[in-house]
Amino acid sequence: MMNVLPCAQKQIQTACTLIENILGSELMAIHLYGSAMDGGLKPLSDIDLLVTVRSPLRDEQRHALMQQLLAVSAWPGTSEIYRALEVTVVVWSRMVPWRFPPVRELQFGEWLRDAILNDEYEPAQPDPDLAILLTKARQNSLALRGEAASTLFEVVPERDLQQTFRQTLALWNGAEDLEGDERHILLTLARIGYSVETGQIAAKDEAAAWLMPQLPAAHAKLLAEARAEYLGKVTVDWTEKMPQVEAFVRDVKKAIEKKLALS
Repeated sequence: MMNVLPCAQKQIQTACTLIENILGSELMAIHLYGSAMDGGLKPLSDIDLLVTVRSPLRDEQRHALMQQLLAVSAWPGTSEIYRALEVTVVVWSRMVPWRFPPVRELQFGEWLRDAILNDEYEPAQPDPDLAILLTKARQNSLALRGEAASTLFEVVPERDLQQTFRQTLALWNGAEDLEGDERHILLTLARIGYSVETGQIAAKDEAAAWLMPQLPAAHAKLLAEARAEYLGKVTVDWTEKMPQVEAFVRDVKKAIEKKLALS
């Protein structure tokens, strides 16, 4: 875990032990992926874990995972000990052989904290984003338990990745879809653009650096601010920039959709 800070290593080890104790022999693998592997954890980065199990979770396992993970995770920037965990659980037999859309067994994240505290858990459900997640894991991840992701999972077809990109782009149409998540959306658009153009998946800051020279000056400046905030260098008041954010999203979406239509 060369790209992982020492304090994060301890958190990862604690989370893995917790997961292993709850799942027992049902656990097939745990993979560390995302920022920890792609350029290193940034100040507000989540720790991304992909957990693969042999069979669907029992209710008591789902409850235990969600409740116990709360104790070893914190909202970004609010704890000196813990980062935000994002834990995705999949059933191996639902991933291999590959079919689209794939089914997610469970997802834990800080945005679900209030629901989890109220004992409200999402059931297993289709999740097209798993096409991107598994591609990330196959491309660059560390097996903390079990086999390498490139061995465990099949290659996700390009057409399914493109369909996932289309569905993601369709989420962002106006200010009401962007408010409160501006930085993430700008950087995600950069990542989608990078992936559509290159066939690879890049870290958020790397994708932004790739896209900025291709943009008009105003859009490039806005993306540079999002990148700088992601890297912990500045704090941006996005409420003042909504007109610029809307224009950026509209124009970059249009350019990506045009490329997708040609592929």
